[in-house]
Amino acid sequence: MSERKYAAASIGPRIDSLLRPILTSSGFHVSYTIHDAEPTADDFETPDLVLKFTGPDVDLLLANRAELLLALEHVTMEMLRMPSEDHSRISFDANDYRLLRIEELRLAATTAAEKVKRTGVPFRFNPMNSRERRVIHLALRGETAVRSESLGSGPTRQVVVYPAGMASLPEPPPRPPESRHGSPGGHGGPRGPRRDGPRSRTARR
Repeated sequence: MSERKYAAASIGPRIDSLLRPILTSSGFHVSYTIHDAEPTADDFETPDLVLKFTGPDVDLLLANRAELLLALEHVTMEMLRMPSEDHSRISFDANDYRLLRIEELRLAATTAAEKVKRTGVPFRFNPMNSRERRVIHLALRGETAVRSESLGSGPTRQVVVYPAGMASLPEPPPRPPESRHGSPGGHGGPRGPRRDGPRSRTARR
């Protein structure tokens, strides 16, 4: 077994000092345990440390594809100053969400591979984070008729499944920065109505 880089004994108190005030002040009725992950034969996710939530408000953490659960996980990783290549070493979970999501991604990868074999046309997944892209790549590693590759950057990075031997699609051009008037290049139309809250993006599901 490889050396455990993140252990509950060493960083558990730091995680607890971050999460407990957040959950208390927000009024969520949940509790959690932090423990070292057990080794498994499945290499789709091999975390060092697992944090599991329980309680009556767990469903709120898991709403919208576990948006809040993953946000808490991300904030914790930022607090710990974890490099991106280590993000898979810590896993936040509730009601076996991780296992169910991995199975969903594996099925999606198999379905995409069959479609590419049948049509000869590359298949693009919606953008996803690095951990979920890794599951897609691992699910297709035994395929000989197709191959997978990540395309794009940042939050728009996605997995593309190609017929084996087909050249990669070109990387999409970077988006031009928005001007203060809300349009690229600084010569847009009139400004829209003012919004007092933070700007939001609509993600494609």
